[in-house]
Amino acid sequence: MVFKLVESAQARWRAITGAHLVPLVRAGARFENGVLVERPEPAVA
Repeated sequence: MVFKLVESAQARWRAITGAHLVPLVRAGARFENGVLVERPEPAVA
């Protein structure tokens, strides 16, 4: 029964469309509302 439930749910699952962003996330990049937030450059004195 569980197999049939998973099989029917699989037809509605959404594919990962941001697979190319995974390395950025692993590197510590920040995203807000799905948009990459750039870190400000440190001021050189």
